[in-house]
Amino acid sequence: MTVDTQALPKDWEQMTPAWMSQVLAAHHPGVVVDTVSVDLRDDGTNRRARLRLTYAIGSGPETVFVKAADPDHKELIRMTSGMFHEPNLFRSGVDLPLEHPQVYSALIDESSYDFVLVMEDISARGAQPRDATRPLTPEQAAAGVRGLGRLHGRYWGHRHRDHPALGWLEPFVPWGGMEIAPLPEAYERLGESIPDAVRSLTIHQLLDDVWKPYIRSLTVMPRTLLHGDPHIGNTYVLDDGDVGFLDWQVARSGNWSLDLGYFLQGALTVDDRRRHESALLDEYRSALDLPAAELPSAAEIDLGYRASVAHGLTLWLCTASAGDLWQRPDIAVALAHRYSVAYEDLDTAAAIRELPR
Repeated sequence: MTVDTQALPKDWEQMTPAWMSQVLAAHHPGVVVDTVSVDLRDDGTNRRARLRLTYAIGSGPETVFVKAADPDHKELIRMTSGMFHEPNLFRSGVDLPLEHPQVYSALIDESSYDFVLVMEDISARGAQPRDATRPLTPEQAAAGVRGLGRLHGRYWGHRHRDHPALGWLEPFVPWGGMEIAPLPEAYERLGESIPDAVRSLTIHQLLDDVWKPYIRSLTVMPRTLLHGDPHIGNTYVLDDGDVGFLDWQVARSGNWSLDLGYFLQGALTVDDRRRHESALLDEYRSALDLPAAELPSAAEIDLGYRASVAHGLTLWLCTASAGDLWQRPDIAVALAHRYSVAYEDLDTAAAIRELPR
């Protein structure tokens, strides 16, 4: 839909009934919102709130979830995830064949480097957001894997390159800033729970020998539309066991392995991953539903998955090193532990050496 970006609200109080009526019009024609009130605020890197609506004419959702740029974090977002990937994705109108929140409107004001997303409040459907302290069951992880497989297969290779609505999609490439992470502090918080192969890495070895070689391979190997950030903290579970994916701010073009590994290695306990990951990789390969000539072999899936530990390991060791600056320490430590153990279990260092350059 089209909304005048000059009227892009800068805070929740500016989201008036008239503005919200215009935002909802495409999905609820003729609706007139009567009142807008703030139920919950949850500001972080982005501003987030649940808004409660009443209606003078017609009907619509009782609550909506709104996400907007936080002025104090715009430069951080510019350096890492990028500001407009998520709103661009939902403005594009492309079908995302996996569970995700319905977006009523995605608004961008490039002149002020700002955006607003008005979307479904998934709690109204009984969705249970997850994080590392509430890992998925193998059955739930299988639902998530199948969803990612459907997404990747739909936009595999030329299917996303030639799509007229995805011309804005950028490749997944390395970014700077993590070199300042005090890695020894993460190791101290993790204690003896991580293997020596991880504990011996300096921050420069982690970035230059592990993370960057893997990330650079993402544009050499077969590419698709990536969620880009599908760790367990960006997922939710519905009553029927389906798993949905939130926060598409890192949507990119790149190799499928990033989404698959980052999701699976952090979403399961170590024991469940060890017992079930082989079957879950088979589930993913089947869900791609690609012609035989394009379908990656089981060996190719295995190699990409093993190498992909590099991403989760790097991001969550750096997050754990920062204390409570970016994430709750118990969540950061739990995820850093899972990816650290996977790094040794899957011989990620050797897998990275086998990747195409």
